[in-house]
Amino acid sequence: MYTKKTPIAANKQIALVAHDNKKAEMITWVEYHKAELERHTLYATGTTGAKIEQETGLLINKLLSGPMGGDQQIGAKITEAKVDLLVFLWDPFEPLPHDPDVKALLRIAAVWNIPVACNRASADFLLTSPLMSQEYVRETPDYERYLSERTS
Repeated sequence: MYTKKTPIAANKQIALVAHDNKKAEMITWVEYHKAELERHTLYATGTTGAKIEQETGLLINKLLSGPMGGDQQIGAKITEAKVDLLVFLWDPFEPLPHDPDVKALLRIAAVWNIPVACNRASADFLLTSPLMSQEYVRETPDYERYLSERTS
């Protein structure tokens, strides 16, 4: 697959996802980093977004609940360069009926080369990185070039 350089603006588009047993932890994390997070555009799956918004007062662009398609909506936004960073607090001890959606979301994040945090410590490291306040250029798949060469 060909790649191209894709900029991530200084104002990041951040997706927040938390499984049921991790929602309280997500809210605590968001409250701790509220001053930084309010500088960015925030997306979240439905229930998580509603709880974060209610508890913190931050504006959250809420999508569907994860099991109802919200994970896939975030994946679509990643492919459209509308999500730059994913904080996904998932519960490794809880079996999930929508596990294929979770795996697909993590796969899409890896394919499109966006930073992903799956626990609070990695989320802290990402959010406090000097790169959060500046533009960053990442390598992404060059799907247009791939298509043009396949049809030539």
